[in-house]
Amino acid sequence: MSRTFLITGVSSGLGRAFATAALEAGHTVVGTVRDKEQIAGFEQLAPGRAHARVLDVTDTDAIAPTVAAIEDGTGPIDVLVNNAGYGVEGTFEETPLDTFRHQFDVNVLGVIAVTQAVLPRMRERRAGHILFVTSMGGLRTYPGLSAYHGSKFAVEGLAASLAQEISPLGIHVTAIEPGAFRTDWAGRSMHRVETTIADYDPVFAPIREHRLAMRGHQLGNPAQAGRALLAVIEAENPPTHLILGSDALRLVADARAAFDAETAAWSELSKSTDYPDGEQIA
Repeated sequence: MSRTFLITGVSSGLGRAFATAALEAGHTVVGTVRDKEQIAGFEQLAPGRAHARVLDVTDTDAIAPTVAAIEDGTGPIDVLVNNAGYGVEGTFEETPLDTFRHQFDVNVLGVIAVTQAVLPRMRERRAGHILFVTSMGGLRTYPGLSAYHGSKFAVEGLAASLAQEISPLGIHVTAIEPGAFRTDWAGRSMHRVETTIADYDPVFAPIREHRLAMRGHQLGNPAQAGRALLAVIEAENPPTHLILGSDALRLVADARAAFDAETAAWSELSKSTDYPDGEQIA
């Protein structure tokens, strides 16, 4: 069955891979780009089925009119892929507040605005699938990515709560959590905060160096990620979470195991805060 996709951020990386896979499968894709010069390059992927729209997801006033124009001109949006985003690398103390704010404007508030614009007509049709491209960094953390992790953990919470609200209405929600893929996330799509505090060098400097060295050698294949996304769309009972990459599977499992172990070790103190005669919540 042919569907109409809206995918944010299709100029490169996983967004481009998701769009390419959908187009190759015969679907129609409306992709957002940041510059009008990127329109032709996207639309030539599949003339007549690939449509580019210039949209900055931080321009929230432009989002609803853009979505309405897509629905009225191209057709009902069956699948929304919230992909647009970027990373900020820098220690918490050294990252300026304005940098945190912009990270959340793009990665969180932009996602909220696009989803809220698409939801009303999906709700009316009692059909649709909304995918949030978060990260394994929305399920575990590393030093030097506090702004990025904060934004992705926020999206994970939004997606999980939204799924419970709209699944009774026939709308699916899936959070996609990629590991390291051969995209430009660690290059052009990464904002690096200047390091000024030497105290953090022993922890952070090796991580920054390793990330730079890994560019072009990541395990994840973007084309395979595109095919995985299509498999989720076609599933009768799609998952609410899909981790992409064997690296992400391992690293998220390690973090969850450490969390469970710590929770168990401190469980008696956790339970000590109850009223003895309090009502047990199911």
